[in-house]
Amino acid sequence: MHKNTSQIGGQSTSIYSPLPKQSSMLHWRLPLAVAVWSMCACLALTYEDDIEVNYADTYYNEITEEETPEPTPSAAPCNSPDLTKWDKIFSMLENSQMRENMLLQYADDIVKVEMGSLRGEILRFVAQYGGSCGAAVETAGRRMALQMEARLRESLVRLKFGDHTSGPVEGNSVGNSNNLEAMLQQLLSATRTQATRLAKMETSCFSNAGTVKAAPQQPEIGGAGNREGTLEGVLALLQQTRTELEGLRSLQPRHLPAGCEMALLYPMRSRRIYTSVIPDVPLSLSSFTVCLWVKPVVVSNKTVLFSYGNRRNPYEIQLLLSHTSAFLTIGGETHLVEARGVVKPDSPPEWLHLCGVWSSEQGLASLWAGGKKVASTPGVAEGHILPDGGSLQLGQERNGCCHLTPSSSGNGMAGFEAGFDPKLAFTGTMTGVNMWDKVLPEEKISQLALQDGQGCKHRGNIVMWGVTEMVPHGGAQFVN
Repeated sequence: MHKNTSQIGGQSTSIYSPLPKQSSMLHWRLPLAVAVWSMCACLALTYEDDIEVNYADTYYNEITEEETPEPTPSAAPCNSPDLTKWDKIFSMLENSQMRENMLLQYADDIVKVEMGSLRGEILRFVAQYGGSCGAAVETAGRRMALQMEARLRESLVRLKFGDHTSGPVEGNSVGNSNNLEAMLQQLLSATRTQATRLAKMETSCFSNAGTVKAAPQQPEIGGAGNREGTLEGVLALLQQTRTELEGLRSLQPRHLPAGCEMALLYPMRSRRIYTSVIPDVPLSLSSFTVCLWVKPVVVSNKTVLFSYGNRRNPYEIQLLLSHTSAFLTIGGETHLVEARGVVKPDSPPEWLHLCGVWSSEQGLASLWAGGKKVASTPGVAEGHILPDGGSLQLGQERNGCCHLTPSSSGNGMAGFEAGFDPKLAFTGTMTGVNMWDKVLPEEKISQLALQDGQGCKHRGNIVMWGVTEMVPHGGAQFVN
């Protein structure tokens, strides 16, 4: 140890320093620390690659790469494929068919149950009221038989009395016999009517033949001689007349011809009353057939039925009447066909079937009235083609004769705003207007003209009655 002497505040102080011992300890510990550190570094480097921390879960059935088994096939997942539009439609049809079958089965079951219950109720009703109804029918029959017998006896007495007193006054005897014959005819008619009513009562009351009782027979007229044959002939004539009247009655509600269900009514002549026709196809045609039914009230010098034209030529097609004649013009009034004696002015208004036929190939045009060809002319507008974009109307024509009034300015077409002439207007009824783009066979036209047929059901392919749009103007209207 070294002794250091120092003076502090005038006093000497001795301090012993341990420097040699501390330096020897420092020289010993430093190599030891270096050796320990080297050993740790060597151990860390040695075990660095061998130690691996596995954080995964351990399983006893772990499969190594060498023992990889073949994959087991599994079922495909239940994924619905993308359905196309047709698949959806077929599915909807199948569902609707299944529902329909279920509804039909349900309805069938309901009907069976209801019919069974109804049958049981009817049987109970017959069993309960059959006897009383039969007695009532029998009583009514007896009363009617007694009344008829009394009337017959009275008539026979009068007839015999008239035969005995005949001779002095021949006119009175003839009058009496005529009166008796009329009375007998009325009696026979009443007898037949009562017998018919009795049969209806029996039919409605009885459902089985066991409870039906025979109706009393009508008493026969005896001692009348030849008058019985006369009465039988009169009765047969009355039956025939009744049959004819029933036939006429069945035809009475049918006011329109050829099975048509509606018609166009033109109540008066006016420039504002007409019907616009709007076809679905263009009218660029080289041949056509136009047919219609008309019932004119009055026919003037020129009465237009069917008219088609454009701004350049308003007279491309015209089917018109003039007094007693019918006309068909194509491409202008210079190309026309005339049929005389078609309209009967003195007779009351009646239905008339008209057809106009034209072909551009040979220029052959013909008119048909009542199913018969009444006029035919070759070389009419040969090679002509009807232009498209025109105006088609019934009961009038656009001829540009008259200036438009403010009230009728909205009725014209764009670029074809001509007015109408009231002198050319049709007045009456029109139905069954059809137009084809070809020449119809003669047999077809004859069938269309049958008033008791079904011509209205055979529609054209250019203008179809009941299908093609037709717009009435003014006072024109559709009627049943």
